[in-house]
Amino acid sequence: MMIEPHQAFIGVYWLVEQSQRILATMSLDPGTSIYGERTFRHGDKEFREWVPYRSKLAAAILTGLRELPIRPAVQVLYLGSATGTTVSHVSDIVGEEGVIFAVDFAPRVMAQFIERVARRRRNVIPILEDARLPERYSAFVGKVDVVYCDVAQPEQAKLLIDNCRAYLKKGGEALLAVKARSIDSTEEPERVFRREIAILERSGLKVKEHVRLEPYEEDHIMVRVKYD
Repeated sequence: MMIEPHQAFIGVYWLVEQSQRILATMSLDPGTSIYGERTFRHGDKEFREWVPYRSKLAAAILTGLRELPIRPAVQVLYLGSATGTTVSHVSDIVGEEGVIFAVDFAPRVMAQFIERVARRRRNVIPILEDARLPERYSAFVGKVDVVYCDVAQPEQAKLLIDNCRAYLKKGGEALLAVKARSIDSTEEPERVFRREIAILERSGLKVKEHVRLEPYEEDHIMVRVKYD
């Protein structure tokens, strides 16, 4: 098996075997599989398969995301950490010099997240709070380079905007996974996407790109914005 750095994104790799190309990150916690993903040894390094059917960020990369603001040594505010599938790969990318502030409001889910991910990775700080109320975690989070938002809430764009205003550095970027069915299950997804993008633009966030996540996730897009 050959290891190739991703052509555009630092900290992301391709595992190449015959005609198969597998998206991966280099594990910060070798010997551990977080969600059943395959691991591969290459010399003294271990690489973790990044499964796009389990991670919307991986899906966005594979469906044409042009730029990835998550890179080594950055600080990330991650909204909607769940049990840590994508957070674990973000942790691999930002490395020991980066930090992830991981927010989720469900106690049982947060307990699983701490057990699976946070207690094993020093660059992950778990925060049990409601991302709709960013003022509640101001004691733990300062200004960050990136905000990543993946929450099943009706007002997804507003939630991202509020957190960007509170914590994102000027010139920083954010990624929003828009789930059309969580916003309005009766409306056409394209109309929902256009409305959420318009909300982001009216707030002053500059939409840089957006990609559909099919075939990995139906009725989802990933939106990348800049906070000028």
